[in-house]
Order: sequence, then C-alpha cells, then structure tokens
Amino acid sequence: MGYGTIFATIAMVVLIGTASYLTVSSTIFSMDTLSKSLKSANNMDNERLKTEIAVVNVSTSGNNDINVTINNTGTTKILNSGFEHIDVFVYYDVVGAASGYVFSWLPYTETSPPENDHWTVVSISPDLINPGTFDPDEQMRIWIRVQRNIDTNSTNWLKVVMPNGVSASKYF
Repeated sequence: MGYGTIFATIAMVVLIGTASYLTVSSTIFSMDTLSKSLKSANNMDNERLKTEIAVVNVSTSGNNDINVTINNTGTTKILNSGFEHIDVFVYYDVVGAASGYVFSWLPYTETSPPENDHWTVVSISPDLINPGTFDPDEQMRIWIRVQRNIDTNSTNWLKVVMPNGVSASKYF
C-alpha cells in the first residue's frame, strides 16, 4: 500500500469531519436562534392576552376637542414612557365641509392643552400605585384636539391602540 492512498484517506476523513462539524454547529446555531425567536413571539402573544382596554366614554367639548375615558380591564400595565407608543385614530365629519369625513392618526404630546391633531393624558385615577402608570383597574382620561371642527350631529368614530396592538373603539 502506498503513501498516496493513506494520505488521501486521511484527507477525506479530515474533510468529512470538518463538514460534519460545520453542519452540526450551524444546525445548533439555527435551532438556538429559532428557539429564541419563538420564545420572544410567545412572550408577545402572552402580553397581548393579558392586555384589555375598554373605551368607556367619548364626548366632544368645543368644536375640536374630544374627551375620552379608557379603562384598563386587563392585567398589563402601560408605563408613562409607553404613552408615546399608544396610537389614537379618529374618523370624524367636518362641519360644513363638502369633502365629508376625515381620518387622522394622532400622536401623543405631553403639552396641555394638546396641539392640533395631538392627544395628551389628562388624568389616571385612582393612581395610588405606580403614579403616572396606567395600571390594571385604573381609568385614564385623554384629551384629543383635532385641527378641524367636528360635526357632532354626525356619527364619528375613535380607536385607541395600545403599544402591543390591543385596541378598543367607540362611536360618538
């Protein structure tokens, strides 16, 4: 038997061993990444299941102000740093406009009164535990100011979406 055959056998064993090692390590890495992403998705779904809100009251004051009362009926708390991630949508009829309804997404602002096409938190009650945080069993009042005058004789609509995608809506 020649040295060429032995060398070729050793080279093939090394190649097969290296290929096997790379295949196994990439499979383990892929499974680890997939496991982490599934765990993250599961945690997000779990948070959504624990989050519930209800729009209790919607009223208009003045020509372009909307007052909304929201109850946190779930078990998830919304931190005051998360208010900027709450989306508010308003679909309303404009007074005297030939174009009819306007659909607006309104961002959060900390200023009071809010600027046109913005909303702000007026109060959270009772806010005994974790002041400034929208805890379970608490009620949050928000003030929405739209740019155009709302026709209160028409049916209008409002939707509030929490940072994790849970929403509630109400006609007013």
